[in-house]
Amino acid sequence: VQLQASGGGLVQAGDSLRLSCAASGRTFSSLGMGWFRRAPGKEREFVAAIGGLGVSTYYADSVKGRFTISRDNGKNTMYLQMNTLKSEDTAVYYCAAASRLRLWARPEQYDYWGQGTEVTVSS
Repeated sequence: VQLQASGGGLVQAGDSLRLSCAASGRTFSSLGMGWFRRAPGKEREFVAAIGGLGVSTYYADSVKGRFTISRDNGKNTMYLQMNTLKSEDTAVYYCAAASRLRLWARPEQYDYWGQGTEVTVSS
């Protein structure tokens, strides 16, 4: 499975941004998907996860109510809509795929990783 994340950029606090993750190499709907991020000087942390059909989702408390994870299985693409961005959201965001369809929140539960896309939020 190959994952390609895109959509990062430099925005101001309060702005919105949408990240995309294009997948190839396997039936997309058979993959559990997730977003993680790594802020400067910090460890990688879970952001959100989504089930194969896009119905079940799970969020970190820090982004709940501001971020929305979704997927379009027809386009083999996952999204992360980020609203009301804060400076503490500044990080490199990674998309990940798991061979087993569950809402995984730990990095070791994912089998495939994208290259990351950088999000910088200025205050």
